[in-house]
Amino acid sequence: MKQGFITKGIVLTLTAMLMSSLVWAQQDKASRPSQPQTATGKVGAATITINYSSPSVKGRKVFGDLVPFDKVWRAGANEATIFETDKAIKIDGKSLPAGKYSLYAQPGEKEWTFFFNSEVGQWGIKRTGETTKDTAKDVLSVKAKPAKSASLTEKLAYEVTPKGFVLKWENTEIPVSIK
Repeated sequence: MKQGFITKGIVLTLTAMLMSSLVWAQQDKASRPSQPQTATGKVGAATITINYSSPSVKGRKVFGDLVPFDKVWRAGANEATIFETDKAIKIDGKSLPAGKYSLYAQPGEKEWTFFFNSEVGQWGIKRTGETTKDTAKDVLSVKAKPAKSASLTEKLAYEVTPKGFVLKWENTEIPVSIK
């Protein structure tokens, strides 16, 4: 009888641990400080969708400080930003096949590089603070020129326009042309 009681206790403990881990894993992403956002639009015949987590400025200096220059960044917060196109497109004259890609950026004071990477679904950074971008899986990289925005953009935002997409945050806008 004592052994049956112990066995039931172990089973109940393991079940409780499993249930609590499932609840933790299913935590509502909308309750995160950097909430998930989606930008969608048409560029020619292609539908472009960008899924990202949107951090806030919160009085901080973003580019060149929070997001260092000349270091690859996950182009958002939390999981790596996802760029999806339902048709093949051309970015800076280079072909990008239809599909889903992780979008990374390397900010610079005068020029940015955007990377479209075939690995998707990963967390955006490692415990060391470096991005999870595997250079061997880069499909395409393009250059873009940052510009000063007319007003402060508190929360990181992407906008898909008929000409491409624009990353907006703090007092900076970076347009990327798509055809």
